[in-house]
Amino acid sequence: MTIDSSRRKLLALAASGSVVSLLPKFGLAAENQTVRIGYQKSSTLITLLKANGTLEKRLEPLGAKISWHEFTSGLPLLEALNIGSVDFSADVADTVPVFALAAGAKLAYVAQEAPSPTAQGIVVRTDSPIRSVADLKGKRVAVAKAAGAHYLLIALLERSGLKFKDIEPAYLSPADGRAAFERGSVDAWVVWDPFLAAVQRQSPVRILADGSGVADYQRYYLTSQPFLYEHSNILSLFFDELKKAGRWVKQNPKEAASLLAPVWGLDVGTVEAANVRRSYEVRTVSSSALIEQQRIADAFHAEGLLPKKVSVSSVTLWKPAG
Repeated sequence: MTIDSSRRKLLALAASGSVVSLLPKFGLAAENQTVRIGYQKSSTLITLLKANGTLEKRLEPLGAKISWHEFTSGLPLLEALNIGSVDFSADVADTVPVFALAAGAKLAYVAQEAPSPTAQGIVVRTDSPIRSVADLKGKRVAVAKAAGAHYLLIALLERSGLKFKDIEPAYLSPADGRAAFERGSVDAWVVWDPFLAAVQRQSPVRILADGSGVADYQRYYLTSQPFLYEHSNILSLFFDELKKAGRWVKQNPKEAASLLAPVWGLDVGTVEAANVRRSYEVRTVSSSALIEQQRIADAFHAEGLLPKKVSVSSVTLWKPAG
C-alpha cells in the first residue's frame, strides 16, 4: 500500500468513525542523516524556525540535515509519522493524537503548548437570535470533524445540558465552514485561530462561547518511538528551540505577525489578534497533563467516533536528559 493510499484510508475511516489500525511503523534508516519534519501551514513555531533556518544551523555540527514536509491537516501528518515517512511532527490539535492512538499508532509525546482555551470558539452572526449554547438545540452547526473545535462543541453542549444529537452537525473544513456560515447555510460555526480571528475582524459576528473552563486546547508535538530512542539529543535541541520561539512570539507580537501573515495569507492585524490568544508556552508532557486527552478520547468514543476506548495512561513520554 502506498503512503498516499494509506493516508486516504485513514482519513476515510476517521470520517466514518471506524479507525482501527495503521500500517506498521518504521524508524529512521541508519544511513539517512536527514531529519524529516512534518508540519502544517498553521504550525506557528515550526514555521518561524523554518523561515530562520534555526534548526538547520543547530543540526549542522551533528552532521544532520532537515527536510520539510507540509501536510494539510493533523491526521495524515501523524499517519505519516507512524509509518516512518517523517520523524517529527509539529504541533497538532489535542484531538488528533487520540484518533491516531485509536488507530494503533505507536507515537511518543515530545512537548505540548500550555492551554489556549480562548483560541477557539463558537461564532454566530451579530443579528442571530441564538444567545446561549442551549439555543443551539435543533440548529445546524458547522465544525471540522475530529478537530479540537469538535471536542469543544461536544463539551459545551454537555455543559448546557444537551447531547450532540440535539444539534445538526455540518462537518466542514474551515474554508467551507466559513463559506456556509456567511451564506447562512448554518446557524453557527465552531472554529479555531487564526480562522476565528479572521472572521471576527472581517464579518459581523459575536462569539457565543469559547473554551474557557471547558476545553484547554493544548497542541502537541510528537515523534515516532524509534526516533525517540535513537535521537533523544536531537529532540532536546528541537525542544529548546521551540521554547525560545514561543517566547519570542509573545515578546515580539508585531514582528511575528509580519513574518507569519504572508505564509497564512492573512493581514498582519488578524495574525496578531490570533497570536494573542495562543500561549505558545512549550513544555514537556507529564502524565497528569494528559487528563484532558483521556476526556477527549472518552467523549469521542461516547459519540461513536472512536470504535474502541483509548487509554492514554500508557503512552510514551519524552523527557530531556538530566
